[in-house]
Amino acid sequence: MTHKRLIRRAALAGVLALPILTTGCGLFSQPASKSIDPPQNSAQNVNAGADNNGQTVAQGEQSDSSQMTLYLKDRGGLLAPITVIAGLGADEKPGQKALEMMVDGGTYASEIPDGFQAVLPEGTVIKGLKLVPDQKLAIVDFSKEFSTYKAEDERQIVEALTWTLTSLPDVNKVEITLEGNRLTEMPVDGLPMDDDLTRAIGINLEAADNVDYSLSTPVTIYFSAVTPDDVPYFVPVTRLVNRSDNKAKTAIEQLISGPINNLPLKAVMTSDVLVKSVTKKKDIVTVELQDDSYQAGQPEPAEMMDALVLSITEVTGLSKVQVKLNGKTDFVDTNNRSYSEPVTRQEHLNAFKS
Repeated sequence: MTHKRLIRRAALAGVLALPILTTGCGLFSQPASKSIDPPQNSAQNVNAGADNNGQTVAQGEQSDSSQMTLYLKDRGGLLAPITVIAGLGADEKPGQKALEMMVDGGTYASEIPDGFQAVLPEGTVIKGLKLVPDQKLAIVDFSKEFSTYKAEDERQIVEALTWTLTSLPDVNKVEITLEGNRLTEMPVDGLPMDDDLTRAIGINLEAADNVDYSLSTPVTIYFSAVTPDDVPYFVPVTRLVNRSDNKAKTAIEQLISGPINNLPLKAVMTSDVLVKSVTKKKDIVTVELQDDSYQAGQPEPAEMMDALVLSITEVTGLSKVQVKLNGKTDFVDTNNRSYSEPVTRQEHLNAFKS
């Protein structure tokens, strides 16, 4: 086994152990062995009435077609959620159709937006997708062609599958089988999968500076990128950070600090914004920001507010976010969305106009 492979396995082992390592942290820490459920929508949707600029789909747009979220590789090599609208045949299910669209060079290759690439190996057949509602589990069965990928693509394939399937309603866990046989590790480079896969594996994994891996915790935050046509879209990044007594507050501070490692991402918040507090009451997270440059009456950037809500709901698993700016909630963003009441994350991300 090469030195690089040893490093990959060590990093993976650290990430898979993180739900245990975070035990004992303070506000918003998850109990040991419990994964964070994908956030659900239940209040004012943060994208309601927004312009469809590539980042949102407004409520009520669904017709007879089905909106599906796929995780595809962008031109910077990162996974990003992409919402597609596809017609379904009488016997077709959204989850299976989404997986079929993720096959490189497959039947639906022409429907992949410019600048993005499907990550499942060419020729892969989705032989079945079984949903087990009482376990919130999706079991996907692949043909033998699934095992024809390159070793360096293995983790990204697992992340894309896990995050795509956990985008389905009431799916929190994923099990992968190959020709009907459950995989306990991936077939090429041996990434372990003894347990069901959840979003606890992270996505686009990176580490902040000076992190002690044995005492780290993951936070998934959202930055911005642009398509070849300069259309903005959001990209989630799971960053390993030193543990704190308020994981949610730490996540926003990392959002403010911006992208690292020279990734092709754009900051969504300026460094002069301060996080005064992040608190929880029932199912609402209240975020208090201080921005001395803010002038009453001016709209806040919609991209900043969307990224904030996406990040905080991803980290906490809670559905509603109340944002206070300089102690007040009577402000709007540049899409004229009001934050006087709690908002929720957009249900479908990065929907590009055809």
